[in-house]
Amino acid sequence: MDALASDPWPSDLHDAGDALTTRPAPLHFYERVGSTNDLALALAAAGAVHGTAVLADLQEAGRGRRGRSWWSPPGAGMYLSVVVRVDRLGPGLPVLTLAAGVALASAVREVSGLPVELKWPNDLVIGRPWRKLAGILCEATGAGAGAVVVGMGLNLQRSAYPDDIADRATSMGEEIDRPVSRGALVAATLGALDREVARLAGGDTAAVLAAWRSWADAGLDRAPVRWRDHEGEHRGTTVGVDDAGALVVRRAGTDAETRLVSGEVVWEMLTRG
Repeated sequence: MDALASDPWPSDLHDAGDALTTRPAPLHFYERVGSTNDLALALAAAGAVHGTAVLADLQEAGRGRRGRSWWSPPGAGMYLSVVVRVDRLGPGLPVLTLAAGVALASAVREVSGLPVELKWPNDLVIGRPWRKLAGILCEATGAGAGAVVVGMGLNLQRSAYPDDIADRATSMGEEIDRPVSRGALVAATLGALDREVARLAGGDTAAVLAAWRSWADAGLDRAPVRWRDHEGEHRGTTVGVDDAGALVVRRAGTDAETRLVSGEVVWEMLTRG
């Protein structure tokens, strides 16, 4: 398939009305792709304008953090990637993933009313224990292209995820008793992401961080966690998220604080496993 030519939009996108058709940047829809992030990265390298978005009904090679695959069967999820030009971000680039989390949480709450939360660094979760509803993957273009692609995968139906993670995942269809329009979700998500990126561009990183902390409050204040690094596995409690977006933890039995910028963290009272 030509990566620069969209398929006709499905009816559920037209249901969103003018919110999608009047955007200053294009939205490309495909019935089937390898990865929406890969297409958006190619578009960015070819000069796509800030805010250009790629949406697919099916991904054959969707991916999440740390090289994991992202299950993406047809019609089961919102598979959306957006080109963000680095020159629009100023000093806010390091917290773009958190800004995307705020945008996605806000959009889901706006459209569905679900009491979603954010889990560091890039998951949208709900319930107790946490069940994952969506994930975010930000990837930079090659040298010279000056863009980051924000990829979002949101489960709309139970078929969006495989059986082996059914105890840790959920979908909007399982959480509410009415249908949710994918078009409405896409429109709300793109609008919210525009707002959060504008905050970063305006130098208001503090407001983005404050919003993210409010969505993630349950996991930030003395929550028991364990994590692994090159020294092995550790346990401790959370202190918060610093102004660069790192998770700050206090190691068990000490007053020493550690900044975690990547890796796997398990919230022992909030997650399974």
